[in-house]
Amino acid sequence: MKLNSVAPKEGYTWIRQGIWLFKQNPLGFLMLVFMYIFVAQLAVLVPVIGIFAVLLLTPTLSVGFMTACRLAIQKERIRPSVYVIALQSTPLVRKRILQLGLVYAALILALSFILSMLVDFELLIPLMTNDKPITSEAINQIYLILFFGGLLYVPVAMLMWFSPVLVAWSDMPIAQALFSSAVACWTNRGAFFIYLAIWGAILIAIPLTIGSIFDALDLGQAASFIIAPISMAGLTVMHCSFFATWKACFAEKESATLIA
Repeated sequence: MKLNSVAPKEGYTWIRQGIWLFKQNPLGFLMLVFMYIFVAQLAVLVPVIGIFAVLLLTPTLSVGFMTACRLAIQKERIRPSVYVIALQSTPLVRKRILQLGLVYAALILALSFILSMLVDFELLIPLMTNDKPITSEAINQIYLILFFGGLLYVPVAMLMWFSPVLVAWSDMPIAQALFSSAVACWTNRGAFFIYLAIWGAILIAIPLTIGSIFDALDLGQAASFIIAPISMAGLTVMHCSFFATWKACFAEKESATLIA
């Protein structure tokens, strides 16, 4: 397994390749993303255990979606069972992928604890209960959560971006996979900056702009019928583009190629 260094402009290429990959089997990929969102929403209804289960299985599901990308390139059918393919692998891979899930859960727990010391969550209670009018302080806390949360999640994302695939496909120990993932992200930070900036505009700026336009036209209720499918499609293409980042950053011994 060889780590590659790519030019910053490759961040845009990854998105183009993600679009191409999505078009190989749009219904299959949409099914997988919808399944994940639906099951995750059901799981979080179970206090503590549900959230922990989602975090624990996140690396497993990541490997499943990346495997689906391989299948799409090879013109093979995508089935829901692809999500558990890592658990159907060797006992060692199964053990490591679940241990990696424990690491991810611990990282998110630590991130949440640090975030709780930086912002006052009590000011957000009116947003969740609707008992009181939303105050300017609550709005400020939302911005603080988004800023500090995003900042704190960057190192977690670097550790977890490639590590599930490195564990499942390259038989790497957990520590080596985490280290290799972080090094790959840092080595190609220019490409990742452009890549994430474009996705931020697509998934955040565009929906907000559409919503603002419809609100100005007093058609706020209708905006969701446009924003929801756009966001779902964008989210699915983004997941497909994860495979493009893998192909670019790590040399693989496989015939699957991406067309930009």
